[in-house]
Amino acid sequence: MRKWISISCPLAITFILISFGFKNKPVLVPDSLKVNKPTLVSFPQNETFDAKFLLTPPYVGSSYIGFKEALAFKESRGRYGIINSLGYLGKYQFGASTLELVGIYNVDRFLSNPELQEEAFMTNIARNKWILRKDIERFSGIKIGNSNVTESGIIAAAHLAGPGNVKKYLRSYGAYDVFDDYGTNIGRYMKLFSGYDISNIKPKRNARILK
Repeated sequence: MRKWISISCPLAITFILISFGFKNKPVLVPDSLKVNKPTLVSFPQNETFDAKFLLTPPYVGSSYIGFKEALAFKESRGRYGIINSLGYLGKYQFGASTLELVGIYNVDRFLSNPELQEEAFMTNIARNKWILRKDIERFSGIKIGNSNVTESGIIAAAHLAGPGNVKKYLRSYGAYDVFDDYGTNIGRYMKLFSGYDISNIKPKRNARILK
């Protein structure tokens, strides 16, 4: 009996480790969150805006302003009028399908209106906070991989890969990860944007811009 146990235990451990390894394969952002065809816009042509819309670079600390400006710099170098090579839009690089979730259907208007882009970002945070509220409470403060999980890291990762994928990442303790088309993954965003205070944005079910 002891001989059988001494043989079977190492085999069982090896099987578990191999299974974990298969779960760790890169997963791409799902098609529902991706831009799969060119985004047709007539604006902007040269990324110029009225002076009244230009924002003075803020103090980049650990507040909500620091969080949004750090994420915007990572996404677009903070440029409101940019469309990247995959068709993502604006300062925070939204896909058209995500904009529709927060109530924006006119991408021309979105690109030409910095105030609307800021409101869309804030609204999407409120929406994602609601979806991820239980996971934020459960996982904040623990360590996954080489980073501490925080609310701001979770929300930044949801901006990258969607709240559903962030749930899977957290509940698998990092075994399920998602990579975007440029090779950035949930774990990277979780670490890069950890430790910001975004408590001023409250969770809101089905948050939308109603105008």
